[in-house]
Amino acid sequence: MNESLKRTPLYELHQKLGARMVPFGGWEMPVQYAGVIEEHRAVRQAAGLFDVSHMGEFEISGPQALDLIQLVSTNNAAKLAVGEVQYSLMCYENGTVVDDILVYRLGEHRYWLVVNAGNTQKDWEWINVARERAGLRNLELVNRSDEIALLALQGPKAEEILQPLAPGAVLSEMAPFTHKMGVTVAGVPTLVLSRTGYTGEDGFEIYVKAGDAAALWEALLEAGEDEGLLPCGLGARDTLRFEAKLPLYGHEISDQHNPLEAGLGFAVKLKKGVDFIGREALAQIKERGLTRKLVGIEMIDRGIPRQGYPVAVGGQTVGEVTTGSFSPTLDKNIGLAYVPVEHSEVGTEVEVIIRGRALKARVVETPFYRSPHKR
Repeated sequence: MNESLKRTPLYELHQKLGARMVPFGGWEMPVQYAGVIEEHRAVRQAAGLFDVSHMGEFEISGPQALDLIQLVSTNNAAKLAVGEVQYSLMCYENGTVVDDILVYRLGEHRYWLVVNAGNTQKDWEWINVARERAGLRNLELVNRSDEIALLALQGPKAEEILQPLAPGAVLSEMAPFTHKMGVTVAGVPTLVLSRTGYTGEDGFEIYVKAGDAAALWEALLEAGEDEGLLPCGLGARDTLRFEAKLPLYGHEISDQHNPLEAGLGFAVKLKKGVDFIGREALAQIKERGLTRKLVGIEMIDRGIPRQGYPVAVGGQTVGEVTTGSFSPTLDKNIGLAYVPVEHSEVGTEVEVIIRGRALKARVVETPFYRSPHKR
């Protein structure tokens, strides 16, 4: 393994559990423990515990904190009450995506931006340049990524497992996309406890100081053992989010794609009253109409559609797969792909070019999976 890769505070525990480690976004991360399918099904049926400490956290505070967030993000953070979380994106001037983010409102003038691991440095530089250009001086911007660890407890039994460990919080009162601060979990003081999720299931994110992560990880695994809780790697995290059509940077969104064609228009508020970066380009794209769309495909012929495989209609390449795999929940080979709007209707037949062979597939409704358990 490349010695330049970063490691989370849980690295030794992952090794102890027999995890297979892989490079991801500049980090050495567990891709699986027992196996991707077993871990995937544990999250759908019971619960899984993920180490996502590689994610980045930027704290923005002060009277102009909201001004900066509104400038760099597509959603309307002015709508956030203290204790709420919002999905948003940062875009370039041309409307393509810098990154997708979560915005936490921690206090009246205090926010967190949670960003993707592989984009942390790029995002940090982007936000700082935007701040300088806008002349926003009355705020403090701090990169807290190295001091914070993040554990994600996901699945229909997440609340049942977590509640006895968090006697100071009534978890049933936490709505999706809200958070609490100062909650103690298994004797560990947390920085933030939120309920967002990236698996298509109910779940909690527990932000703690890096030095407290190992104790919390072990306490959670012990508490959930009888409920079927498993440690889960990035492999299951990818198949879970993909079934729920949750985007991944570098796949469904990137500097080659805009949020509208990715089906993320709900997070783009063109009329929020702020000329955010990329707004003009996105308004023009919306006015002209989309030329391509992200769709779900299901294989008719036998084969797995992988990222980068061409998608064709009548022998002519028209798009490509962004993510694809065998779906452990649906027991089918499925994928997400960009195709021209005229070929995006549900039921349209296309071909996926797999190792030089044109294999039949059809456009299907997404998300592929909707949880019967989700709040």
